[in-house]
This record gives sequence, C-alpha cells and structure tokens, in this order.
Amino acid sequence: MYTWRQKGCVRVRKEIQKNDMAREESQKNHGNASVTLRTNKITPVFFGATLVLWLGSVIFEIVFKRVELVYVVAGCCFYQMANFVMRFAVSKDPLTVNTSVSLFHSTICSISVVFILLNQLASKSFEEAFDHSQLFGGTWPGAYTALCFSCGYFAYDQWDMLQHHLYSGYIPSILVHHFLLLICFTLALYRNVTINYLILTLICELHSIFLHVRKLRRMAGVRNAKSKIVKMEWVLSWMTFFLARLGSHILITTKLIRDANKFGKGVELPLALFGMAGMNLLNVFLGLDLLKAHKREIKNSQQQYHRD
Repeated sequence: MYTWRQKGCVRVRKEIQKNDMAREESQKNHGNASVTLRTNKITPVFFGATLVLWLGSVIFEIVFKRVELVYVVAGCCFYQMANFVMRFAVSKDPLTVNTSVSLFHSTICSISVVFILLNQLASKSFEEAFDHSQLFGGTWPGAYTALCFSCGYFAYDQWDMLQHHLYSGYIPSILVHHFLLLICFTLALYRNVTINYLILTLICELHSIFLHVRKLRRMAGVRNAKSKIVKMEWVLSWMTFFLARLGSHILITTKLIRDANKFGKGVELPLALFGMAGMNLLNVFLGLDLLKAHKREIKNSQQQYHRD
C-alpha cells in the first residue's frame, strides 16, 4: 500500500511540474509576443493610416468625379465576402483563409488578364496592340473593371493582414508591395491613363497561383520534395516566375524606357518607372527567397528519407 501511494505521489508531482513548465513557456511566449508588438507598433499604424487615407480618397472620387470607381469598392466587398465564405467552409485559421482568398484572386485575375490579351491579339496585330498610344492612353475592353477589382483586392488584403498580423519584420515586403500597387493603380484609375500597362503587370498573378498553392500545400502537411506533385509544382512555379513575373516586368520596364520621349512632361513616366523599379527589386528578393525555400525543402526531404 505504501509503494502504491509513493508511486501515486510521484505521478502527481510529475504532472504538476509538467503543468508548471507549460505555464512558464506560455508566459514566456506571451511576453515575447508582447515585446514584439510593443516594439513594432509603427508598422500597423503607418500602413493602417495610409489605407484609411486611400479609402477616403476613393470615396471622394466616386462621389464627385468618377462613379465607375465604384468597382474598386465592389472588389473590396467581393473578396471580403470570399473571406467570410472561406472562414465558414474551409478553416477558422486567419492565415489559411487569407491564403485561400489570395489564391482565388490570383486565379480570377490571371484568367481575366489572359482573356483581355487574347481578345486584343485576335482583333489587332501585335504592334498595334502594344503600341505606346494603346498602352498609355487606350483602355482595352474589360481592362478598367479588372484593374478596379484587383485594386479592391489589394486594399482588402492589406486590411486583412494588418487586422490579423499576417506579416513579419519592421518593413514587411508584402505590405510595401501592396502599398506601391495601391498608389500606382489608384492614380492610373483617377487619370484613366496607363491602364493597359498596369494590366500587363498583372500577368505575374500566374506565378502567384503557385506561390499560394505551395503555401496551402505546406499548411496541409505535404512537404515531400521528392513526390511528383511537389516536383511539378516547383517546375511550374519557376517557369511562371521567370516568364510571367520577372520576364514580363523587365519587358514592361524596357518598354517604358524606350518610349520615355512619348510620355510628355507629366508625372506618369516617373511614377511608372518608380513603381516598376520597386516591383523588379521585390521580384529579385522573392526569387532569392524561393531559391532558399526550394533548397531547404529538398534538404529536409533528404534528411527525412535517411531518418526513415
């Protein structure tokens, strides 16, 4: 009987120690999170303030100048509704929901851009479709609405990431990316210029599809780099990165530089070059991150294989 009691006491003490350790770890993690939030308050404040100013500007333009900008607000509402549906049907996890909606947008946007381009190339020659007068002052059928909807998505996504802290670092590249796009897209929509140029920049959403697929795949626990599905995903990801993202943005920048003398003395050319410089720089960083991720995934799979 004494031995049984001794064992029971030892078991109880171990459980108490285990609970205490878990509580200490939780408090430690909570403390670290609090420190991070305290020292990084400027990021959500800055990007949140710019988003509020942007929304006020858009509403002013809709009420007093350009009613067709209502499609920007419609885009915000559409993707926010998609967020609610994903949260109800897929997962309650904010990151999973955000990534699922981003995949949804990339798919819709890619289909829209490809359809717009094919429609133009079916009715015009390549030289006519991509002439400076068309890219700068023209608006392809469906281009304005598609750009408005994408602008609305980037505003929604910025808000969702700020609301759920889905970013890292003091200057998160994803928030900077959305900030640049909102400035360039909105000013172009206000002045109704360079709409077709900006539609061409959205070809990169073809690559974004595979970025979001990879993220969701890893969330689901599928991380074996040797599986055929994962290998095919990486092949398509690298192809679309070099062709649809890096290559297309370099070509657009080259076109802007070649046609610089055709722009006149407005702010359009400096703003376009500034925006493309930012995009190209972010593309380089993204490519380096992808390379590191690919190598890490292969290394982890090899270690898992040797362990098994």
